[in-house]
Amino acid sequence: MRAKKSFGQHFLINQPLSKKIAYSLRMESDIKNVLEIGPGKGVLTKYLLEQDINLRVCEADKDMVTYLEDHYPKLHDNIIFLDFLKLDMSKVFDGEPFYMIGNYPYNISSQILFKMVKHRELIPEMIGMFQKEVSDRVIAPPGSRTYGVVSVLIQAFYKGENVVRVSPGSFNPPPKVNSSVIRLTRKENLDLGCDYSLFRTVVKTAFGQRRKMMRNTLKGLVKDESLLKDDYFKRRPEQLGVEEFVDLTIRIQQAQEDYKGDETSD
Repeated sequence: MRAKKSFGQHFLINQPLSKKIAYSLRMESDIKNVLEIGPGKGVLTKYLLEQDINLRVCEADKDMVTYLEDHYPKLHDNIIFLDFLKLDMSKVFDGEPFYMIGNYPYNISSQILFKMVKHRELIPEMIGMFQKEVSDRVIAPPGSRTYGVVSVLIQAFYKGENVVRVSPGSFNPPPKVNSSVIRLTRKENLDLGCDYSLFRTVVKTAFGQRRKMMRNTLKGLVKDESLLKDDYFKRRPEQLGVEEFVDLTIRIQQAQEDYKGDETSD
């Protein structure tokens, strides 16, 4: 069965590597639910089925669904035939939390990550295969060339680490890029202490012109010009860690609320 470009498919054929990835979930809590995304022909699935877990798989390709049904009878009634981006996460395990794993389609990998963050209360841990360029951005530290919007928005809620690097020869057909498997482990505190939509806006606006100082890029969000004298605004966005972006958002939010309060009193 040939891989389809429309689904961004590259079949993992390295069996020892597949087994290592499938057993990489730490599952340190009593949660047994696991969702595999894009199982394809089941190279990870077969090793996941060896484990004491409650496995469901989400696959958008009808041909692959048929293949899985024929080759993995244990998956009976546990195959979700749907584009993951259209999946209602709250219904996968009837509202129960679950782990996420997959050799993700590279053409929607960033969207998968942001959907995970959106439903972070359900997902304590994720193992995923990504294009190395994407995985490097996800776990990049402040000050690095690859540190940016994706880094901050994901690291606000998850701690990332490399699991294994993967060469193109481990796939059929081989992709034109190197790949990497990373682990994202949810942080204990999911309350940033600020409005999340404003946090996203601050981060995206700041990195929109990453070579400029933030007093130039963020001035449209700041109602109190005296706030622009703060040290944060004398720096470029890649120089701020996640906690500093949170603190900056709290200050901007407070300034906006004070400004609205002054308008109301007038």
